[in-house]
Amino acid sequence: MRILGIDPGYAIVGYGAVEARQGRYRLLEYGAVTTCPNPDFAARLREIYEGVTQILRELRPQAAVVEKLYFRNNKTTGIGVAEARGVILLALSQAEVPLFEYTPMQVKQAVTGYGKALKPQVQEMTRRLLDLPKIPKPDDAADALALAICHGQAAGSALRRGLLGL
Repeated sequence: MRILGIDPGYAIVGYGAVEARQGRYRLLEYGAVTTCPNPDFAARLREIYEGVTQILRELRPQAAVVEKLYFRNNKTTGIGVAEARGVILLALSQAEVPLFEYTPMQVKQAVTGYGKALKPQVQEMTRRLLDLPKIPKPDDAADALALAICHGQAAGSALRRGLLGL
């Protein structure tokens, strides 16, 4: 299964695509959609939408994973991320790519086996699972790859296959 992970943001949207087969993962591509600082926030959202739409056309994923929103301190930043997430979900819907969402704890659990793992631990396990020489940069792309792996783990379970008809 070709899985696209997307780590939403409004300055940087990380993405990472993997091929998942029988508990093994092969890196297809990773990177980031970056937006220019602009007082016109709608212009940034348009850049995100166009960038994600282009990625979807090129990679043609069978499933997409977007992290469930979680913000603790800065609600102003959280609102901007939520708006960016909205245009990402629109692009996925228009491309008719099935959407799956996981919490940060679910991603950590799936990738490291420990739901309270630290970010460097998740990044290192992502690197190992994909057999990469170094941790992908930017961090947002590494996070997106971890999301894709999380879905590969979940979609690969017998229960999940039965529920999804995979």
